[in-house]
Amino acid sequence: MIIVLMGPPGAGKGTQGERLAARLDIPKVATGDVLRAALKAGTPLGLEAKRFMDAGDLVPDRVILGIMKEALAAPAQKNGAILDGVVRTEAQASGLLGMLAELNRPLGGVLAFDIEDDELVRRLSGRTTCDTCQTPYTGREPGTPCDKGDGGKLVRRADDEPAAIRHRLEVYRKQTRPVIDWFEQHKAKVVHLNAVGSLDDVQARALKALGR
Repeated sequence: MIIVLMGPPGAGKGTQGERLAARLDIPKVATGDVLRAALKAGTPLGLEAKRFMDAGDLVPDRVILGIMKEALAAPAQKNGAILDGVVRTEAQASGLLGMLAELNRPLGGVLAFDIEDDELVRRLSGRTTCDTCQTPYTGREPGTPCDKGDGGKLVRRADDEPAAIRHRLEVYRKQTRPVIDWFEQHKAKVVHLNAVGSLDDVQARALKALGR
């Protein structure tokens, strides 16, 4: 079962991806994770990606999808995977479907996390991070001492300021939200998921959507 998670920043994809992976006993696979693993292992595609990164360029879709193909072909993913952050453009979506066809791995479905902008702004602007150990917190004011006792203070990232959040959401609507429609037009199973509620409530909805 290959499941693609999609939705705006702050919708809870990362958290729910981890929970679903544990519940379904399949790994969560994120673009950043497989890219770092390929770089560390020094694979041919990892080295090619490094050349682009060293030059300050974006790693092309074909290289990212090649690295993803190698990851999904590994024994650890034989029973499926939860894909988080893998698809952000229509070209990447098309490439993913082609790559899965080559691997003879059907796409189990796309979970689209739905949530209102105001709720996302509330969530994201409430996040702070220790400026020393990078431990994240929710609902803690900037300037509060970190609980780890490392002398660090909590700070709010610049991209978690309300104005920056709304800009990120606008970029998402223009660049990534249309990909969900693309999947629907190409007959993929797309399930829209209400992402508001407790972690357990959202997980229960996701499992129901997946027939579990």
